[in-house]
Amino acid sequence: MYWRRIAELPTWMKAVMAGQLVNGAGALAWVYLTLYLVEDRGMSAQQAGFAAAAYGVGLVGGNLGGGWFGDRFGLRTTALASQLLWAVSCVAMPFTPGPSIAVVAALAGLFGGAGRPNLSALVAISLPAERRREGIALSRTATNAGFTIGPPLGGLLATYDFSLVFFVDAATSLVMAAIIWRWVPSARRARTAAPTGLWKAVLRDRAVIVVLATIVVVDTVYRQIFATLPLLLRDGGTPAVAYGVLLGASSVVIVLFEAPIAVRLRGHRATRVIAAGFACIGIGQAIIGVWPALAGAALAIVVLTAGEMLYKPTATAHVADAAPEGMVGRYSSLYAAASISGMFLAPALGGTAYQHAPRLLYPVAAALALAAAGVLLLTRATAPDVLPSASTVRPSSVS
Repeated sequence: MYWRRIAELPTWMKAVMAGQLVNGAGALAWVYLTLYLVEDRGMSAQQAGFAAAAYGVGLVGGNLGGGWFGDRFGLRTTALASQLLWAVSCVAMPFTPGPSIAVVAALAGLFGGAGRPNLSALVAISLPAERRREGIALSRTATNAGFTIGPPLGGLLATYDFSLVFFVDAATSLVMAAIIWRWVPSARRARTAAPTGLWKAVLRDRAVIVVLATIVVVDTVYRQIFATLPLLLRDGGTPAVAYGVLLGASSVVIVLFEAPIAVRLRGHRATRVIAAGFACIGIGQAIIGVWPALAGAALAIVVLTAGEMLYKPTATAHVADAAPEGMVGRYSSLYAAASISGMFLAPALGGTAYQHAPRLLYPVAAALALAAAGVLLLTRATAPDVLPSASTVRPSSVS
């Protein structure tokens, strides 16, 4: 039974999953940042946009650099510090003068982004190789379950006092920090020094480079559902609430099915599963291009969610599997940064394409995702999947 497999997970990981659910439910502050700055702080839409962009820059920087700190000072220590500094940033935002808001937003992104690769790396090195995809899928499931609660909660709090959104976010982050401090093992794992620098190791591994490059392409394609699909539906006369229902339904599907799918497919080659996910992303975008209406978008969201469930947990585990000893955190950082690259590229490229050539946007996006799937399969034919020495690390040796 699937639920029995969850019961077999290490106690600390089950505690972390509970913390991720609480933390996901409280992840309100930066979802509502632009609205808060315009309505509560009196900023213009442009000023609020620059502050949100500063947060995004910090987020990418945190994802890129967090793994280095995790490998250097310990994954547990870095994940704990990230949660605490994120909470400080949330509390500081309502008291920050207008000219300094962008700075605080950038620091918040930096601190928050640094925690993500370290939590992924903790799961990756602490589970047997055959359970890594499942463990990462379960982590995503816990967070997505929280997300189904968070946005409506944030909307209610915002109608009463917008500052409460930030304070609740800080409180749930402190809960997560307490769980990491109390439950995640603190013993530093034994390891040998990495024989070469990060970039030398990555550049030697063509298969990892291809995975990361295709993830950037597909993430940009996938995030069109956030960047341009709302515009397409609005222009077709669809109310905004219908779009919100589609996204909420997607989160529910992920919560129910992502981890069981990871268990079912654990024996399949990672690159094949990732490529199948890429293909679903391409098919979903093609559906929108052919059927640009609410019904078409609903069908597309189903296919896109299937693609997300296939490629995201599998790719996260696959890149960690490829890491040399002592570099799991840094490899996880590289993947984490690639996996959010669409947050910048999708609005810029998609928005421009939607304005000047809206009929071409989704067919081109579909072609790019399908091409990424083909490239990944061709690369795997000459560079088969491997399992790293990190697969031998036991849960009790997490640092």
